[in-house]
This record gives sequence, C-alpha cells and structure tokens, in this order.
Amino acid sequence: MDPLEILTNKNQLLPFFQPIFSADDHKIIGYEVLGRMEVDQDFQSIGSFFEDESVPEEYRIEIDDYITKKALIQLIDKGNLLIFLNRNPNLLMVDRGESLLQLLLSFQEQGLDLKRIVLEITEHNFRGNIDQLGHVLTYLRTYGIKLAIDNVGKEGSNLDRLRALNPEIIKVDLSLLRQTTTAQSYLDILYSLSLLARKIGAALLYEDIEMHFQLQYAWRNNGRYYQGFYLAKPAAHLIDEKFRKDLLKEQFHRFISHEKQKLSAQYEICQEFTNRLNQIGTKLKTKDFDQLLYHVAQTFDKESFRIYICDGEGYQQSANLYKQSNNEWILQKEYKDKNWSWRPYFLETIVRMNYDKRGILSDLYSDIETGEITRTFSYPLSDQLYLFVDLSYNFLFEHENLL
Repeated sequence: MDPLEILTNKNQLLPFFQPIFSADDHKIIGYEVLGRMEVDQDFQSIGSFFEDESVPEEYRIEIDDYITKKALIQLIDKGNLLIFLNRNPNLLMVDRGESLLQLLLSFQEQGLDLKRIVLEITEHNFRGNIDQLGHVLTYLRTYGIKLAIDNVGKEGSNLDRLRALNPEIIKVDLSLLRQTTTAQSYLDILYSLSLLARKIGAALLYEDIEMHFQLQYAWRNNGRYYQGFYLAKPAAHLIDEKFRKDLLKEQFHRFISHEKQKLSAQYEICQEFTNRLNQIGTKLKTKDFDQLLYHVAQTFDKESFRIYICDGEGYQQSANLYKQSNNEWILQKEYKDKNWSWRPYFLETIVRMNYDKRGILSDLYSDIETGEITRTFSYPLSDQLYLFVDLSYNFLFEHENLL
C-alpha cells in the first residue's frame, strides 16, 4: 500500500483485533492489535508500512500511536484481557520507547492496568545494540508491561539474544509446517525453542494456526496460547471470550485420547519386548557378548537394526551387531570401548533401569550415523550391564503409535 495514501487518509485507519486463545480454560485471553485501512469497502493491512524505511521514522511512529490509541479506547474497559501491541524495535529505539510509554501512561490515568499490555517485537529485525534495547525493555517492564518476541524460529532468530531479552511470551510461527520441503527441519527448530522457553520460564504462543494438525502440534509442544485463522480471523470488533470454548474442549479431548493411546501402545510394546527377553533369560547369562547379541538379534530380527551392550558409565562392552541392507547381521568390533554417557538421557535411562528393573523405550530421535528416525529399547542385563536395541524406522512406521 502506498505510504502517502496512508499518511493522508488517517481517518480511514482503524485497529483490527485478532483473538488469542488459552489452553488453560479454552477462552480468549487477549487480542493482538493490527493496523488496517478501509479501501473501497474492504480493509487492507498496513503492516508493511511500519517496516518501510523510505518513510521517515516520525511518520511511522505517528501512525503506530494513532492505531494504538484507537485500539486502547475500545479495550480499556474489557476486564483483564491482554492487549498485544506490535512495535518495530528500530522505531522503538528512536526515542527509547518514550512516546509509547507516555501514550500508555495517559490511558493508565483513565484506569488501564499496564499489566494488560504485551509489547510485541520481532527481535531478528533489530539492527542496533541488543544491550541498549534490553535496557529500554527492562525499563518499560518496570511498569508491568510484558514482552513477547514475535516470529521466533521463522527467520533465524538468535537464541542467545532471545535469552538475553528474557521475554514472558515467545510467539512461534507455524506457517512453515504447511511446507513439506521444510517441515521436518523446522520441527527440529521448534523443539529447540520449546526447550529454551521452558528454561527461561516463557509461555509459548503458537500463531498462524490455519489447520487442525497445527493446533494439535501446538498442544503437544507446550503451547499455552494459540492464534490463527483456524480459530478466529482479525476483525474490527471484539467477540465473546467463549467463542471457541466448545471447539477447543472437543479438540483437546481428541488430542488427549490420541496421546493416551500412543503412550499406552508404547508401554505395551516395551512390556512385550521385556517379556521376549525374559523368555530367553538363560541365553542372556553368557559371558560371550558376541553370542549374546546374536541371540537377541534372533528375537528382534524384524524390529531392530543395531544391538550393543554398555556398562553403567556408558562404556560399550560389546561390538555393535548391525543389520546391513541385505538383512545380514555383522559385528562391528571398532565400537567396543566407546563411551556414550554424553548422549542425551543416557545416564537417566541407566538410573531408571536400575530402579524399575525393566526395559525402557526412548523418545524419538535421529540416529547420528544413519540419520533415520529411531527409538532405542534399553534393558538391564545386570546391575552393571545394559542392552540397547535400536529400532528401525520401517518398524516404527508400521506401528503408527510409535511415531
């Protein structure tokens, strides 16, 4: 949209509101404020205007404050609803957030609780000194204003900078999940973000949810808040806070049932594998580890592609027994004495086996050598020896609840 048209037709500008839904009680907990312009009885986004560096900074700030003011007039008396305000961090630093703060303080005098304000910035668009931005944001937060970092993961956000800003909310864009060419690599990025959010105590808000499977992904991956066309489109008016309560309750019931079914299936397969090994218990007593591996391979020939034995500190006590593409098992003796204690959850798995005295099924991960998705079944042979059976992707694929 032509910036001059926006600047000369302020009377045609208005805020639109996109609801944000909570996993806690399935209701609307707030709205993101979006700028729109009425053109030929239609409404067009003016989001690109605020990123257009051909427009002087003071004009972009003026329009931003104009939209914000109109939005706050509508939202000031709406209970405890959060108000998400987008701000270009480069524009915010022009006056170190002073114009925005003064605008918010003027509404505070009219009864607005500034704890309802969520300042939303896109960190990877910021070109200045991140420490100086951090100081300004810290100052604004002394008034109760919360911080949300937008578009995280979509365009290479710097996790160190993200952690330094320490936001209350991390907004994660799920649009890339609809692109099959990038979906798997993006899932890995999102998983890392979910771990970071947990470490710094930030809530995850998944946005751009346009399909059912994206909502399910958001629910499965620690999403506390949800936003997107699947739930509600931006509009010039507010809607009932329970607008999607029945839908979310129904969908979450399905998600919970599906997840319970998967967990039950994983428990059952783990129990089945444990029973199989218990049945060949006498063969597992041999001190000839190579022979022991072949016994186990006969039991798990259809399920496994690699089998080995480690001690309680992660040192491999056997060779690898590895299944080749022709389905023949071979011993890889070069793996003996390697240490795997550095691998995620390895020592935790050892301790769990010592306490539970049964086999354990790992979570999904990518094998460091084959690159294929796998799980590992671990089984205690004794107090100091542990069997590891790596499961093939083909086996997991044939058992839907294992993926």
